[in-house]
Amino acid sequence: MRKALKLLVLAGLLLAGGAPAAAQERSPADRQTLVELAYALGQSHALRQVCTGANDYYWRRRMQQLVAAEQPDGPFSRRLSDSFNDGFIASRQAFPTCTAAAKAEAEAIAVKGGELAQDLNSGAVAEDEPTR
Repeated sequence: MRKALKLLVLAGLLLAGGAPAAAQERSPADRQTLVELAYALGQSHALRQVCTGANDYYWRRRMQQLVAAEQPDGPFSRRLSDSFNDGFIASRQAFPTCTAAAKAEAEAIAVKGGELAQDLNSGAVAEDEPTR
């Protein structure tokens, strides 16, 4: 599990560490990937709090860093926040206590989040087809 979490942290740092790309300058596909990443961060936040305590804000701070790096406009900022909150609620409802299943889910989410962040950082998200 620690390896997967390190992957997500590393990917997040890569995303935030590069020149910030304003969210409004990203393609629609990249913006959707940001929404999916926000959801994964919300899930991770819920699961980490379940296993380490309600005062753990590690993933919430990472979400704040993502928003600061992306500088989204108002509507997209709300969309990212809603996605984070939806992920948090979904994981909190699915895993109200820290179990082996919750830890396995946290690892799976970390891998998924790491992949999303790497896609954004590397430009691997497919661009929309030009209109003809």
